[in-house]
Amino acid sequence: MVFKRRDKRSIWQAVIQALWPRGGWARAARYVHHRLNRLPDPPERIARGIFAGVFVTFTPFYGLHFFIAMFLAWVLRGNVIASLLGTFFGNPLTYVPIGVISMTTGYWMLGIETDPAQHGTLGHKFMRAGDDLWDNFVALFTPAEPHWDGLQIFYDEVFYPYMVGGVVPGIVAGLICYYVSVPVIRAYQNRRKGALVARLAALKTKKGGREREDTG
Repeated sequence: MVFKRRDKRSIWQAVIQALWPRGGWARAARYVHHRLNRLPDPPERIARGIFAGVFVTFTPFYGLHFFIAMFLAWVLRGNVIASLLGTFFGNPLTYVPIGVISMTTGYWMLGIETDPAQHGTLGHKFMRAGDDLWDNFVALFTPAEPHWDGLQIFYDEVFYPYMVGGVVPGIVAGLICYYVSVPVIRAYQNRRKGALVARLAALKTKKGGREREDTG
């Protein structure tokens, strides 16, 4: 195949590069910034796509961020490619603070108070939910009975507060990125247009000089 990788990566190499891409996250951020600036759309349309991508990273729908960002960008009439690039706002370096902010806001908005002594720590809730998922999957093919206690606790004290609490900080972060992106993208596009005009003018001048030499 034409696009098949020549150097096959192991599973661990793929995981490591997902957590820390080649060249580091600073280089990845510069690449995303470069791609955003070169998108052929008005700055406001690109910025609406960025808003969609950044907002989605504050939702607990991991694995669906790309699709939700594309749909939201379409609804907002933003640039779809910009929305996909905007989801890089969420990465292994930012997901922990994003999750803490979203869940803390959700607890405050919903008036939820959790007691680790009652249902365990956050990690324990994840483990119990995972155990219930596996047990319920096995129960589909065996006489075993399904269990929902761990999943119910996970939904009530993790997923639902995360989903509700992520709306406000997601909008705030998205708006900040929107208003920062518009002037930056506009300045980059204007500078790029000026460089192209100057290059065309130089080519015309060079072509005119050659024509005069030929006629002379």
